[in-house]
Amino acid sequence: MTEVNHEAVIKAPRERVFAYIDNYENVPEYMFGISRFRPTTDVVHGLGAEFETIIKVGPKELKSTVRCVEWVENEKIRLESIAGMGANTTWSMRDGDEEGTTIMHVEFDFTLPGGITGKVLGGLIGPFADQGIKYTDGKVRAACEN
Repeated sequence: MTEVNHEAVIKAPRERVFAYIDNYENVPEYMFGISRFRPTTDVVHGLGAEFETIIKVGPKELKSTVRCVEWVENEKIRLESIAGMGANTTWSMRDGDEEGTTIMHVEFDFTLPGGITGKVLGGLIGPFADQGIKYTDGKVRAACEN
C-alpha cells in the first residue's frame, strides 16, 4: 500500500471548501487523472453514496468503485474502494488560525495490482502523486478562494 498526505490552508470558510469537495460533479475538475466519477446509487453524497471512478495513471486507465464510509458535515469525507483498484481517500477540514480560512488535509492510500502492471504503475505513481497533489490543491484554491 502507498500513502500520500497533503495539508493546505485555503483562504475560504470551511463550509465552502467542504461543499465543493462534497459535490461529486466537481471531482473530475479538481482530482488529477480522474476522467469519470459517476454515482451508482440514488444517494449522491454522504454515508452510503457509491461512485464508479476511472483514473488515468500514465498510459493505464484504472477502474474503481468507492463508497462513502464516513461523512461528517463540514469536517470529514472518507471514501473506500469496494471494487477494482484499491484506492481510499480521506478529506478532513478544520478552521484555520486566521478567520475565514480552512485547513484542508487529504490522505490518499492505494494498493497497486500485482505482476508487471503493478511494477510499471509503481514507477509512475510517485511523480503522478506529486503532480496530482499540486493540481488538486490549485483547483480547490481557485474554486473556493474567490
